[in-house]
Amino acid sequence: MASEITGRTALLGVLGDPVRHSLSPTLHNAAIPELGLEWIYLALPTPAAQLTAVVQALEAIGCRGLSVTIPHKQAVAALCRELSPLAQRVGAVNTLVPLEGGGWHGTNTDVEGFLAPLRQRQWQGKRAVVLGCGGSARAVVAGLVELNCDLITVVGRRPDALEAFASSCHAWAPQLQTLCWGAELNAADLVVNTTPVGMASPVGMASPTNPAAVDQSPLSPAQLDQLQSSCLVYDLIYTPRPTALLLQAADRGCPTQDGLEMLVQQGAAALRLWSGRSEVPVASMRSAVETSLDSSLRRLS
Repeated sequence: MASEITGRTALLGVLGDPVRHSLSPTLHNAAIPELGLEWIYLALPTPAAQLTAVVQALEAIGCRGLSVTIPHKQAVAALCRELSPLAQRVGAVNTLVPLEGGGWHGTNTDVEGFLAPLRQRQWQGKRAVVLGCGGSARAVVAGLVELNCDLITVVGRRPDALEAFASSCHAWAPQLQTLCWGAELNAADLVVNTTPVGMASPVGMASPTNPAAVDQSPLSPAQLDQLQSSCLVYDLIYTPRPTALLLQAADRGCPTQDGLEMLVQQGAAALRLWSGRSEVPVASMRSAVETSLDSSLRRLS
């Protein structure tokens, strides 16, 4: 964090509810001093009923940029003066950039964050399976479309939610199909978990899911046994590291990827937008969140 806060220090922050557990302040405050900026990044708890007032107030005081997390990624879009084409497709905004003349530009850096660990491999013509059909799944599907995957199968437990998901993505994801839970995985080249199954308490916060579910996997042993050893299993969860899903996939010889790099890279993409810098200290951001997670695990052990 910057060594001194003065009357010139400008504000950045993350809006959410809850948000005190967020690693974004750790992520960004590690990078800001290296960029020589007089900024500070804070977690800003924002109940849904106060979202409009908070966003307008932060604009009024000259806030330099905002991250947006659960549950506001959809609602905040209506408060933006303009939206990026990507945010319009995904239907969610996670980054607000102040516009000259007032108002906010809303965009989505989750897609860039998701894609970062995948760009070293060739995905054109490959088949992907996405577990879950919530907001994170929309960003994942947008990324898979960019990678030119031949077939994207979204798997969920609620037929009505799957139907709504497919309908909202059909215009820009023609290779998308949806299935109720129980997809065949033996032809998958990539499996992405967007569900909260297996999530641990983030940085000491009470777990958002059943504590017993931390040791659970969204895939059964029989489903995991279908995976080819070349199939990459990508879990958007990063606490614990590794998740039960990734442990079980690795036991079957599959390469794995957790969600920490997505967190780092979406934050780095946002910081580039706010600062106008093409280069930001990604290594320092990654190191800071890894240290924070390691420290948290030691406290809980």
